[in-house]
Amino acid sequence: MWITSSLTTVLTPTAVALGNFDGVHLGHRQVIQPVVPSHPLGESGQLLHSTVVTFHPHPQEFFSGQPRRLLTPVHEKAVLLKALGVDQLILLPFDRELASLSPEQFVEQILLDRLKARRISVGLDFHFGRGRTGTAADLQAIAASKGVEVMIAQLKSLDGERISSSAIRQALQAGNLALSNHLLGRPYSLVGRVLQGQQLGRKLGFPTANLKLPPEKFLPKLGVYAVRVHICQPGDSRALLATPSLPGVMNLGYRPTVDGTTQVVEVHLLDWSGDLYDQTIVVSLEKFLRPEQKFASLEDLKAQIQVDCDSARKILTGGCAVEREL
Repeated sequence: MWITSSLTTVLTPTAVALGNFDGVHLGHRQVIQPVVPSHPLGESGQLLHSTVVTFHPHPQEFFSGQPRRLLTPVHEKAVLLKALGVDQLILLPFDRELASLSPEQFVEQILLDRLKARRISVGLDFHFGRGRTGTAADLQAIAASKGVEVMIAQLKSLDGERISSSAIRQALQAGNLALSNHLLGRPYSLVGRVLQGQQLGRKLGFPTANLKLPPEKFLPKLGVYAVRVHICQPGDSRALLATPSLPGVMNLGYRPTVDGTTQVVEVHLLDWSGDLYDQTIVVSLEKFLRPEQKFASLEDLKAQIQVDCDSARKILTGGCAVEREL
């Protein structure tokens, strides 16, 4: 998939899905689907490049000056979009100049003149232009005057729950993985490289992989999780799409029992041994087991880790323990 942040290097003409698409959840897919039949054709039979246009940085980050945590950092978003059939991802630089464009100027200068859009898809709640004054209906009317079709996807709900990135974040913060994964249409995943830590887990008999994540990655509630893990091969750019199969336990927190001051993400693979240093792994969050807590001693911590492992094994493998060597 072609990825660019420059309007001078885009592939044109385009069929464009427009939005932030953080999470690439089930609602987002409803917006993207109309522009990704294999190489959609315009009315004249002209090849259109199926394109997602998103803003970078997120407009809220630009206006607030505060970093915004993302459900899907750019690399993850690109992998998920490619799997949906998207040809091109445009990371439209959101700056003062872009923010000052009126709705009419944005459509004419960006979508029509620069991207040569021949088909556009947005969600019903999409807003754009200076002060977010433009609506999906405004976009449809402006584009129609230029002979360009705009499709407006209705807001999507699942079992009565509105699907949105905000709802997914709230569910993750509450440790409600059943809901967050339901709205995403897949388990929420953390993708990162394994670094050498303090090896406390190894001393306790539960060696862990210390995971380095992108700094902008949104993290769920602190605590212990039952997870599934996929170990990536070098150059495996589509690893996020793999089905994680190795059962494990993840701790997300500050390790208060040993007076930790730095937040860590540690993963212990059940009934498995091997060297994971410098490898990239995908950690799929399946169930929240318990909040982070401080124990009176390392022996108490060790006993609780064993309980956590037993709980995760029952959830993920039906209680079957099989030793596996790398």
